[in-house]
Amino acid sequence: MTASVFDHPVLSGLLGDVELSSYFTAAADIEALIAFETALAEAEAAEGIIPAAAAAAIRDRTRDFTPDIDDLRAGTARDGVVMPALLRQLRQGLDPAAADALHHGATSQDAIDASMAMRLMGVSLVLDRRLARLGDRLAQWGIEAGDADVMAHTRMQAARPTRFGRKLSSWADPLVRCRLRREAIAPQAFALRFGGAVGDRAELGERADAVAERLAAALGLFPAPGSLHSERDGIAELGHWLSLVTGALGKLGQDVVLSVQTEVGELRLEGGGSSSAMAHKQNPVAAEMLVTLARFNATLVSGLHQALVHENERSGAAWTLEWMLLPQMAMAAGAATRIAEELLETLSLAKP
Repeated sequence: MTASVFDHPVLSGLLGDVELSSYFTAAADIEALIAFETALAEAEAAEGIIPAAAAAAIRDRTRDFTPDIDDLRAGTARDGVVMPALLRQLRQGLDPAAADALHHGATSQDAIDASMAMRLMGVSLVLDRRLARLGDRLAQWGIEAGDADVMAHTRMQAARPTRFGRKLSSWADPLVRCRLRREAIAPQAFALRFGGAVGDRAELGERADAVAERLAAALGLFPAPGSLHSERDGIAELGHWLSLVTGALGKLGQDVVLSVQTEVGELRLEGGGSSSAMAHKQNPVAAEMLVTLARFNATLVSGLHQALVHENERSGAAWTLEWMLLPQMAMAAGAATRIAEELLETLSLAKP
Protein backbone atom coordinates (compact mmCIF):
# COMPACT_ATOMS: atom_id res chain seq x y z
CA MET A 1 0.00 0.00 0.00
CA THR A 2 1.34 3.45 -0.96
CA ALA A 3 1.00 6.56 1.18
CA SER A 4 -2.04 7.69 -0.81
CA VAL A 5 -4.95 5.49 -1.89
CA PHE A 6 -5.78 8.01 -4.61
CA ASP A 7 -2.78 7.09 -6.76
CA HIS A 8 -2.22 3.51 -5.57
CA PRO A 9 -1.85 1.17 -8.58
CA VAL A 10 -4.66 -1.03 -7.27
CA LEU A 11 -6.71 1.00 -4.78
CA SER A 12 -7.02 3.90 -7.23
CA GLY A 13 -9.50 1.73 -9.09
CA LEU A 14 -11.74 2.12 -6.07
CA LEU A 15 -10.86 5.59 -4.79
CA GLY A 16 -8.94 7.32 -7.57
CA ASP A 17 -10.00 9.94 -10.07
CA VAL A 18 -7.97 10.17 -13.25
CA GLU A 19 -9.36 13.54 -14.31
CA LEU A 20 -8.69 15.30 -11.02
CA SER A 21 -5.33 13.65 -10.41
CA SER A 22 -4.03 15.47 -13.49
CA TYR A 23 -4.25 18.73 -11.53
CA PHE A 24 -1.85 17.45 -8.87
CA THR A 25 1.08 16.21 -10.92
CA ALA A 26 4.50 17.82 -10.75
CA ALA A 27 4.12 18.76 -14.41
CA ALA A 28 0.84 20.61 -13.74
CA ASP A 29 2.37 22.44 -10.79
CA ILE A 30 5.46 23.53 -12.73
CA GLU A 31 3.34 24.58 -15.70
CA ALA A 32 1.29 26.83 -13.40
CA LEU A 33 4.41 28.25 -11.73
CA ILE A 34 5.84 29.13 -15.11
CA ALA A 35 2.52 30.67 -16.17
CA PHE A 36 2.75 32.89 -13.09
CA GLU A 37 6.27 34.06 -13.97
CA THR A 38 5.34 34.77 -17.58
CA ALA A 39 2.17 36.65 -16.64
CA LEU A 40 4.04 38.62 -13.98
CA ALA A 41 6.69 39.74 -16.45
CA GLU A 42 4.08 40.76 -19.00
CA ALA A 43 2.07 42.68 -16.39
CA GLU A 44 5.18 44.50 -15.20
CA ALA A 45 6.21 45.32 -18.76
CA ALA A 46 2.74 46.70 -19.45
CA GLU A 47 3.12 48.97 -16.43
CA GLY A 48 6.61 50.10 -17.45
CA ILE A 49 8.40 48.40 -14.54
CA ILE A 50 10.59 46.08 -16.62
CA PRO A 51 11.57 46.41 -20.30
CA ALA A 52 9.20 44.89 -22.84
CA ALA A 53 12.19 43.07 -24.37
CA ALA A 54 12.83 41.35 -21.02
CA ALA A 55 9.23 40.19 -20.80
CA ALA A 56 9.43 38.83 -24.37
CA ALA A 57 12.65 36.97 -23.55
CA ILE A 58 11.06 35.45 -20.46
CA ARG A 59 8.04 34.36 -22.47
CA ASP A 60 10.26 32.77 -25.12
CA ARG A 61 12.35 31.02 -22.47
CA THR A 62 9.32 29.44 -20.79
CA ARG A 63 7.98 28.07 -24.08
CA ASP A 64 10.81 25.59 -24.55
CA PHE A 65 11.78 25.09 -20.92
CA THR A 66 12.29 21.54 -19.65
CA PRO A 67 12.87 21.42 -15.89
CA ASP A 68 15.53 19.31 -14.23
CA ILE A 69 13.33 17.47 -11.72
CA ASP A 70 16.23 15.99 -9.75
CA ASP A 71 17.67 19.46 -9.24
CA LEU A 72 14.25 20.78 -8.19
CA ARG A 73 13.92 17.97 -5.67
CA ALA A 74 17.33 18.73 -4.19
CA GLY A 75 16.63 22.44 -4.14
CA THR A 76 13.30 22.00 -2.41
CA ALA A 77 14.90 19.78 0.22
CA ARG A 78 17.41 22.54 0.89
CA ASP A 79 15.22 25.66 0.59
CA GLY A 80 11.82 24.35 1.71
CA VAL A 81 10.23 25.62 -1.53
CA VAL A 82 10.81 24.87 -5.19
CA MET A 83 11.12 28.43 -6.49
CA PRO A 84 14.81 29.24 -5.91
CA ALA A 85 15.87 26.17 -7.87
CA LEU A 86 13.25 26.70 -10.58
CA LEU A 87 14.21 30.34 -11.05
CA ARG A 88 17.88 29.41 -11.21
CA GLN A 89 17.12 26.97 -14.03
CA LEU A 90 15.04 29.53 -15.91
CA ARG A 91 17.71 32.24 -15.59
CA GLN A 92 20.34 29.97 -17.14
CA GLY A 93 18.71 30.51 -20.51
CA LEU A 94 18.19 34.28 -20.24
CA ASP A 95 20.37 37.29 -20.97
CA PRO A 96 21.39 39.30 -17.88
CA ALA A 97 18.66 41.94 -18.27
CA ALA A 98 15.86 39.38 -18.61
CA ALA A 99 17.34 37.23 -15.84
CA ASP A 100 17.25 40.24 -13.54
CA ALA A 101 13.65 41.07 -14.56
CA LEU A 102 12.39 37.51 -13.94
CA HIS A 103 10.36 37.23 -10.71
CA HIS A 104 10.84 40.97 -10.08
CA GLY A 105 8.93 42.13 -7.01
CA ALA A 106 7.66 38.64 -6.22
CA THR A 107 8.44 36.01 -3.63
CA SER A 108 8.19 32.22 -3.67
CA GLN A 109 4.86 32.22 -1.89
CA ASP A 110 3.30 34.40 -4.59
CA ALA A 111 4.08 31.85 -7.29
CA ILE A 112 3.29 28.74 -5.26
CA ASP A 113 -0.02 30.10 -3.96
CA ALA A 114 -0.99 31.16 -7.49
CA SER A 115 -0.21 27.69 -8.84
CA MET A 116 -2.37 26.05 -6.20
CA ALA A 117 -5.21 28.53 -6.71
CA MET A 118 -5.23 28.05 -10.48
CA ARG A 119 -5.30 24.29 -10.22
CA LEU A 120 -7.91 24.21 -7.47
CA MET A 121 -10.08 26.58 -9.50
CA GLY A 122 -10.00 23.99 -12.28
CA VAL A 123 -10.80 21.23 -9.81
CA SER A 124 -13.79 23.16 -8.48
CA LEU A 125 -15.20 23.61 -11.97
CA VAL A 126 -14.90 19.88 -12.67
CA LEU A 127 -16.71 19.16 -9.41
CA ASP A 128 -19.37 21.74 -10.22
CA ARG A 129 -20.11 20.09 -13.56
CA ARG A 130 -20.41 16.71 -11.88
CA LEU A 131 -22.72 18.08 -9.19
CA ALA A 132 -24.92 19.51 -11.94
CA ARG A 133 -25.12 16.12 -13.64
CA LEU A 134 -25.93 14.41 -10.34
CA GLY A 135 -28.71 16.89 -9.70
CA ASP A 136 -30.14 16.29 -13.17
CA ARG A 137 -30.05 12.51 -12.67
CA LEU A 138 -31.83 12.73 -9.32
CA ALA A 139 -34.46 15.03 -10.84
CA GLN A 140 -35.02 12.56 -13.67
CA TRP A 141 -35.36 9.73 -11.17
CA GLY A 142 -38.00 11.73 -9.35
CA ILE A 143 -39.98 12.10 -12.58
CA GLU A 144 -39.69 8.38 -13.27
CA ALA A 145 -40.75 7.46 -9.72
CA GLY A 146 -43.88 9.61 -9.83
CA ASP A 147 -45.99 9.23 -6.70
CA ALA A 148 -44.21 6.13 -5.40
CA ASP A 149 -43.95 5.81 -1.64
CA VAL A 150 -41.22 4.38 0.56
CA MET A 151 -41.09 3.82 4.29
CA ALA A 152 -39.56 6.73 6.16
CA HIS A 153 -37.17 5.83 8.96
CA THR A 154 -36.49 7.98 12.00
CA ARG A 155 -33.75 7.00 14.42
CA MET A 156 -33.22 3.83 12.36
CA GLN A 157 -36.79 2.69 12.97
CA ALA A 158 -39.63 2.39 10.45
CA ALA A 159 -41.85 5.46 10.86
CA ARG A 160 -44.53 5.93 8.20
CA PRO A 161 -44.73 6.00 4.39
CA THR A 162 -43.48 9.07 2.55
CA ARG A 163 -43.01 10.05 -1.06
CA PHE A 164 -39.81 8.75 -2.59
CA GLY A 165 -39.48 12.16 -4.17
CA ARG A 166 -38.99 13.65 -0.71
CA LYS A 167 -36.06 11.32 -0.10
CA LEU A 168 -34.61 12.24 -3.49
CA SER A 169 -34.82 15.92 -2.60
CA SER A 170 -32.81 15.27 0.57
CA TRP A 171 -30.04 13.99 -1.70
CA ALA A 172 -30.36 16.60 -4.46
CA ASP A 173 -30.95 19.86 -2.59
CA PRO A 174 -27.59 19.86 -0.74
CA LEU A 175 -25.85 19.47 -4.10
CA VAL A 176 -27.57 22.63 -5.36
CA ARG A 177 -26.45 24.47 -2.26
CA CYS A 178 -22.89 23.20 -2.78
CA ARG A 179 -22.90 24.69 -6.25
CA LEU A 180 -24.13 28.03 -4.93
CA ARG A 181 -21.53 28.00 -2.16
CA ARG A 182 -18.75 27.47 -4.68
CA GLU A 183 -19.71 30.71 -6.37
CA ALA A 184 -19.90 32.50 -3.02
CA ILE A 185 -16.46 31.43 -1.80
CA ALA A 186 -14.66 31.71 -5.15
CA PRO A 187 -13.35 35.29 -4.65
CA GLN A 188 -11.64 34.25 -1.42
CA ALA A 189 -10.71 30.68 -2.31
CA PHE A 190 -9.27 31.50 -5.72
CA ALA A 191 -7.75 34.88 -4.99
CA LEU A 192 -4.36 35.99 -6.26
CA ARG A 193 -2.19 35.96 -3.13
CA PHE A 194 0.52 38.36 -4.27
CA GLY A 195 2.57 40.59 -2.01
CA GLY A 196 6.30 40.34 -2.61
CA ALA A 197 8.93 39.82 0.03
CA VAL A 198 6.95 40.82 3.13
CA GLY A 199 3.45 41.09 1.71
CA ASP A 200 3.27 44.84 1.07
CA ARG A 201 4.16 44.87 -2.68
CA ALA A 202 6.68 47.61 -1.87
CA GLU A 203 9.10 46.48 -4.57
CA LEU A 204 6.63 47.58 -7.27
CA GLY A 205 5.96 51.06 -5.94
CA GLU A 206 2.86 52.95 -6.99
CA ARG A 207 2.17 50.53 -9.86
CA ALA A 208 1.87 47.54 -7.52
CA ASP A 209 -1.93 47.29 -7.49
CA ALA A 210 -2.12 47.73 -11.25
CA VAL A 211 0.36 44.88 -11.72
CA ALA A 212 -1.62 42.70 -9.31
CA GLU A 213 -4.86 43.34 -11.19
CA ARG A 214 -3.26 42.53 -14.55
CA LEU A 215 -1.68 39.41 -13.10
CA ALA A 216 -4.94 38.16 -11.58
CA ALA A 217 -6.78 38.67 -14.85
CA ALA A 218 -4.09 36.85 -16.85
CA LEU A 219 -4.18 33.85 -14.51
CA GLY A 220 -7.97 33.69 -14.18
CA LEU A 221 -7.86 34.45 -10.47
CA PHE A 222 -9.69 37.01 -8.36
CA PRO A 223 -7.85 40.21 -7.42
CA ALA A 224 -7.29 40.90 -3.73
CA PRO A 225 -6.42 44.18 -2.01
CA GLY A 226 -3.50 42.61 -0.13
CA SER A 227 -1.13 39.70 -0.26
CA LEU A 228 -3.17 37.25 1.87
CA HIS A 229 0.14 35.54 2.61
CA SER A 230 -0.85 34.94 6.23
CA GLU A 231 -4.63 35.38 5.94
CA ARG A 232 -5.83 31.91 4.97
CA ASP A 233 -9.55 31.97 5.69
CA GLY A 234 -10.26 31.59 1.97
CA ILE A 235 -8.24 28.37 1.95
CA ALA A 236 -10.17 27.09 4.97
CA GLU A 237 -13.45 27.95 3.22
CA LEU A 238 -12.40 25.92 0.21
CA GLY A 239 -11.58 22.92 2.41
CA HIS A 240 -14.92 23.34 4.16
CA TRP A 241 -16.65 23.34 0.77
CA LEU A 242 -14.87 20.18 -0.32
CA SER A 243 -16.02 18.51 2.89
CA LEU A 244 -19.58 19.68 2.30
CA VAL A 245 -19.50 18.09 -1.15
CA THR A 246 -18.32 14.74 0.21
CA GLY A 247 -20.66 15.06 3.19
CA ALA A 248 -23.70 15.59 0.97
CA LEU A 249 -22.76 12.57 -1.11
CA GLY A 250 -22.01 10.61 2.05
CA LYS A 251 -25.62 11.16 3.11
CA LEU A 252 -26.73 9.70 -0.23
CA GLY A 253 -24.39 6.76 0.21
CA GLN A 254 -25.51 6.03 3.75
CA ASP A 255 -29.18 6.03 2.77
CA VAL A 256 -28.48 3.72 -0.14
CA VAL A 257 -26.58 1.28 2.06
CA LEU A 258 -29.56 1.09 4.39
CA SER A 259 -32.16 0.94 1.61
CA VAL A 260 -30.57 -1.97 -0.26
CA GLN A 261 -30.33 -4.18 2.84
CA THR A 262 -31.96 -7.53 2.22
CA GLU A 263 -34.34 -6.94 5.13
CA VAL A 264 -35.40 -3.55 3.74
CA GLY A 265 -35.16 -3.85 -0.04
CA GLU A 266 -36.57 -0.45 -0.95
CA LEU A 267 -33.86 0.12 -3.54
CA ARG A 268 -32.46 -2.42 -5.96
CA LEU A 269 -28.73 -2.44 -6.77
CA GLU A 270 -27.36 -3.91 -9.98
CA GLY A 271 -23.75 -4.95 -10.23
CA GLY A 272 -22.71 -4.64 -6.61
CA GLY A 273 -19.43 -5.95 -5.29
CA SER A 274 -18.93 -9.68 -4.98
CA SER A 275 -17.81 -11.62 -1.92
CA SER A 276 -14.95 -14.11 -1.86
CA ALA A 277 -16.93 -16.32 0.53
CA MET A 278 -20.62 -15.71 -0.27
CA ALA A 279 -21.43 -15.82 -3.96
CA HIS A 280 -25.02 -14.65 -3.47
CA LYS A 281 -24.04 -11.21 -2.19
CA GLN A 282 -24.02 -7.85 -3.99
CA ASN A 283 -22.16 -5.56 -1.65
CA PRO A 284 -22.99 -1.83 -1.92
CA VAL A 285 -19.33 -0.91 -2.38
CA ALA A 286 -19.88 2.40 -4.16
CA ALA A 287 -22.35 3.64 -1.55
CA GLU A 288 -19.99 2.60 1.24
CA MET A 289 -17.13 4.53 -0.37
CA LEU A 290 -19.26 7.68 -0.36
CA VAL A 291 -19.58 7.33 3.41
CA THR A 292 -15.85 6.69 3.77
CA LEU A 293 -14.88 9.73 1.69
CA ALA A 294 -17.27 11.97 3.63
CA ARG A 295 -15.70 10.90 6.91
CA PHE A 296 -12.19 11.25 5.48
CA ASN A 297 -12.70 14.87 4.45
CA ALA A 298 -14.44 15.68 7.72
CA THR A 299 -11.27 14.71 9.56
CA LEU A 300 -9.07 16.90 7.33
CA VAL A 301 -11.14 20.06 7.83
CA SER A 302 -9.68 20.43 11.30
CA GLY A 303 -6.20 20.22 9.80
CA LEU A 304 -6.89 23.19 7.54
CA HIS A 305 -8.14 25.11 10.55
CA GLN A 306 -4.77 24.39 12.14
CA ALA A 307 -3.20 25.89 9.02
CA LEU A 308 -5.00 29.18 9.68
CA VAL A 309 -2.32 29.99 12.25
CA HIS A 310 0.37 31.65 10.13
CA GLU A 311 2.84 33.45 12.33
CA ASN A 312 3.53 37.08 11.44
CA GLU A 313 3.94 37.74 7.68
CA ARG A 314 4.65 34.17 6.48
CA SER A 315 4.68 30.66 7.88
CA GLY A 316 6.61 27.70 6.61
CA ALA A 317 4.90 25.22 8.91
CA ALA A 318 1.25 26.16 8.37
CA TRP A 319 1.80 26.72 4.66
CA THR A 320 3.29 23.27 4.12
CA LEU A 321 0.34 21.73 5.96
CA GLU A 322 -1.97 23.14 3.28
CA TRP A 323 0.04 21.36 0.57
CA MET A 324 -0.47 18.07 2.38
CA LEU A 325 -4.20 18.46 3.02
CA LEU A 326 -5.83 20.31 0.13
CA PRO A 327 -4.90 17.89 -2.67
CA GLN A 328 -6.18 14.95 -0.64
CA MET A 329 -9.45 16.73 0.10
CA ALA A 330 -9.87 17.63 -3.56
CA MET A 331 -9.15 14.06 -4.64
CA ALA A 332 -11.68 12.74 -2.12
CA ALA A 333 -14.33 15.09 -3.50
CA GLY A 334 -13.46 14.02 -7.02
CA ALA A 335 -13.71 10.35 -6.15
CA ALA A 336 -17.03 10.95 -4.40
CA THR A 337 -18.60 12.73 -7.37
CA ARG A 338 -17.30 10.10 -9.78
CA ILE A 339 -18.56 7.23 -7.63
CA ALA A 340 -21.93 8.88 -7.05
CA GLU A 341 -22.51 9.23 -10.79
CA GLU A 342 -21.66 5.57 -11.30
CA LEU A 343 -23.81 4.52 -8.35
CA LEU A 344 -26.95 6.26 -9.59
CA GLU A 345 -26.73 4.33 -12.85
CA THR A 346 -27.00 1.05 -10.90
CA LEU A 347 -29.92 1.93 -8.62
CA SER A 348 -33.65 1.63 -9.10
CA LEU A 349 -36.70 1.74 -6.87
CA ALA A 350 -37.74 -1.78 -5.93
CA LYS A 351 -41.12 -2.82 -7.23
CA PRO A 352 -43.77 -3.36 -4.55
